[in-house]
Amino acid sequence: MNQKIIFAILIASFISIQVKAQFTKAEIMATGLTCSMCSNAINKQLKSLAGVDSVEVDLNTNTFIVHVKKESSVSPRTLKEGVEKAGFFVGSMIVSMQFDNIVIPESKKVEKDGAEFVILGNKTQILDGDVKAKIIDKGYVTQKEYKKLSKSFSKIPSFQSVAENEYHLIIN
Repeated sequence: MNQKIIFAILIASFISIQVKAQFTKAEIMATGLTCSMCSNAINKQLKSLAGVDSVEVDLNTNTFIVHVKKESSVSPRTLKEGVEKAGFFVGSMIVSMQFDNIVIPESKKVEKDGAEFVILGNKTQILDGDVKAKIIDKGYVTQKEYKKLSKSFSKIPSFQSVAENEYHLIIN
């Protein structure tokens, strides 16, 4: 067999092994909060979601750290909708995922728990251990930041689309 084909098969198998994992936590910075009652509304909403183990709140930064139960399939969209149901918006969302020395080619799309994650970057990356990634799609960052990002990633057709379970990530 051609060495390139063997290498591609090896990379695909490494990625498919990782696909079975989930994100372990999400750090959500909410916008529009004016008091502790606002953060309490978001906290209650996030805690009520199936698959959420616990929520930590930092009132100084309006950040909610959501710990996801093992073997659960909570999606970033579910968390975003929880914040919005409480009457607020997501200013940023950073998800933590476990990887085991996985090679990800530049701007590679991987499937995970029924969602597609496009890991953006201009080089091949090796992901190992606890990896934090920022979701940069519309609704997961501020409008001002999204406008800036749209210019940077205008050559990636999927970035401009609004696919239901597709997320664009930048590794932190």
